[in-house]
Amino acid sequence: MTQEWKSYMKSVFWLAMPIIIENTLQTLLGTMDTYFAGKLADQAIAGIGVTNLIMNIFISFFTAVSVGTTVIVSHSYGRKDYVQINRAITHSLAIGSALGIFCSVLCGVGNTSILRISGADRTVIEYARPYFLIVVVPCIALCLQLILSACLRAIKDTKTPMYVTGAANVLNILLNIVFMKMGLGIFGLGLATTLSRGISICILFWRVKNYDAHIRISVCRLSKKEAGAILRIGMPAGFEKLIMRIGQLVYNAMIISIGTAAYVAHQIAGSIENYSYIPSMGFGLAVCTLVGISLGEGNFQKAKEIPKAAYALSTGLILLFSLVFFIFAPQLAALFTKTKEIQKMVIEVLRIIALFQPFTFLVQIMTNALQGAGETKFPMYLTLVGIWGIRIGVGYLLAVYFRLGLTGVWCAYALDVTVRGILLLRQFQKEPWKQKRNCHTA
Repeated sequence: MTQEWKSYMKSVFWLAMPIIIENTLQTLLGTMDTYFAGKLADQAIAGIGVTNLIMNIFISFFTAVSVGTTVIVSHSYGRKDYVQINRAITHSLAIGSALGIFCSVLCGVGNTSILRISGADRTVIEYARPYFLIVVVPCIALCLQLILSACLRAIKDTKTPMYVTGAANVLNILLNIVFMKMGLGIFGLGLATTLSRGISICILFWRVKNYDAHIRISVCRLSKKEAGAILRIGMPAGFEKLIMRIGQLVYNAMIISIGTAAYVAHQIAGSIENYSYIPSMGFGLAVCTLVGISLGEGNFQKAKEIPKAAYALSTGLILLFSLVFFIFAPQLAALFTKTKEIQKMVIEVLRIIALFQPFTFLVQIMTNALQGAGETKFPMYLTLVGIWGIRIGVGYLLAVYFRLGLTGVWCAYALDVTVRGILLLRQFQKEPWKQKRNCHTA
């Protein structure tokens, strides 16, 4: 191993670790909501799951802004163009505020109709509605939180979002306990989440505004050209997430049609799987930042080697999660439900998840590597084929036609991740930044 390779691995590691810790804490926040909801009823878990599915659709739009911001800020940071960094941050917050307000109003007015889109039955909607109103309606909070965190990560500050998320997570757990004891039920769980997010925004905003003498939030005249640059880069990434989330709504409706027990098992397995998704996402976000900065510096060889270093670092985690999910599936299932039928389905799904861990990491790292290079369209097209052609198309055949149920849905999931991982790797090896050297300036 060369000294240069060691340097790449070290850069990825120290940038990724705070992101991994931050997202572990963020996922724990969601898991705690699921845990407390399980104390109320299985339908409460389903209600939170339905709400999160809808929230993920709005996150797709928020992602468009955060990814566009990350690419422009990281490239500008590599060039030490602080004026452009400050203008990009200001424009991204303006776009995010307008988008967040629009989504908040839409959810407030049409909350019942939006919930019905999920295909959930009346009982599940009754549990979902109060959680939806307190978590999704004020979604501008999450939008600004994502953008502010992206701004900091793009200039290599991954520690602040980690500390903020850790504090918010502790606050959320404490508020969950207090609100549950007050008898607020699922509404209390949502209120704890929203209050925690509000405090997080205040701290993140203060940090960006007072980062240093060069990088800060400042008042400037908004420009269509600069806003367009953010959206031009970010929109394909946002559409990629939107394609995925709408697809999830469709195959979740398919799972609900199989039965409420299958849907609850799906939510539990998905919550557990998130813990393997976290480090892969952490390495991916680190790669996105480092590839962007490397290209801003004109160091194309470093941009090419960074994703390889990230995947090499992830091999131990891949093996660990695979073994834990496969061996301890019964114990993990028992943590969330006492219903034997649901436990059995969770165990089957977790053992499928264990087998495709290498490709889960590969998809995250290579998607973010391409996005860091400004190539956001190819992952979008690939997600369209993977979600609608494989997860929904093949998933329907396996789950419904061949009557494999929830197991069939997750087998299709495994196939999708495997195919996309291989094709994303091949695309990155073509060095797409050679055609995009001049596309990241506003």
